[in-house]
Amino acid sequence: MTIEAVLFDFGGVFTPSPFEALRAAGEEIGASFEDALDVVFGPYDHDTDHPWHRCERGEVDLETARREIRALGAARGVELDLYDLLKYLATDGGPRQEVVERTRRLRAEGYRTALVTNNVAEFRQYWRAMLPLDELFEVVVDSSEVGLRKPDPAIYELVLERLGGLAPERSVFLDDYPGNVEAARRLGMHGVVVGSDHRAALVELDAILDVARRR
Repeated sequence: MTIEAVLFDFGGVFTPSPFEALRAAGEEIGASFEDALDVVFGPYDHDTDHPWHRCERGEVDLETARREIRALGAARGVELDLYDLLKYLATDGGPRQEVVERTRRLRAEGYRTALVTNNVAEFRQYWRAMLPLDELFEVVVDSSEVGLRKPDPAIYELVLERLGGLAPERSVFLDDYPGNVEAARRLGMHGVVVGSDHRAALVELDAILDVARRR
């Protein structure tokens, strides 16, 4: 089936992964990545009532989530503050220009593009200023604005609806978290996991598009 649209995550795709920042922050206090992830971001393969998930859905503010996460960490012996992650994210070097330019070319080639990000309201002004959103994307969906977050299938369905009711099979989704990509694949979307080598993910994307064009 023809691919008509390419959907992107933000952090971990256009910028280095926040999960790597979490790994570095955890190492600084002697915590494993798994423990740090569970405390700060919760069970990320699921959509739960963890404070970070509620914050990403816009149900609580960042300070409330920060306070509750610190309490969870104290009970687990993982003394991590959300703001500890910011010093790692602040040194990430900005947007990945290869991904930005590939997105521009996708639009020039006739593909529809969308951004779907798990994010919090307090970060909105910052991350939106990092990319020329109107130039790159036809649709932008921010979890904190719509009250839905990946991997809830409803957020993918919302993006496809805003793209005019596009069939999942006609789209490709790129995300740095495997669970989010797997959720998209279960809906029928093509999926690409963006690892530490984001250029390899772009090669994989081009291969999917090439196969679809040949059919």
